[in-house]
Amino acid sequence: MERNEGGADRVLRMAVGIGLVGAAATSLIGPWGWIGLVPLLTGAVGYCPLYRLFNLSTCPRNVPKNLRRP
Repeated sequence: MERNEGGADRVLRMAVGIGLVGAAATSLIGPWGWIGLVPLLTGAVGYCPLYRLFNLSTCPRNVPKNLRRP
């Protein structure tokens, strides 16, 4: 598994995941909040299977050379 998430993407995913799981754990929202485990885990690992499926990447080292900024 090659990382396909950049730093900002990972931080955002983890923040949203922690928020959703925390809200579900404290009963602020319903049990659907446990879906926050998905962005939390993908952010922690740095790999998103959906990004792979659609051939996307926010990781700077995975950007093709012809698309990199000078």
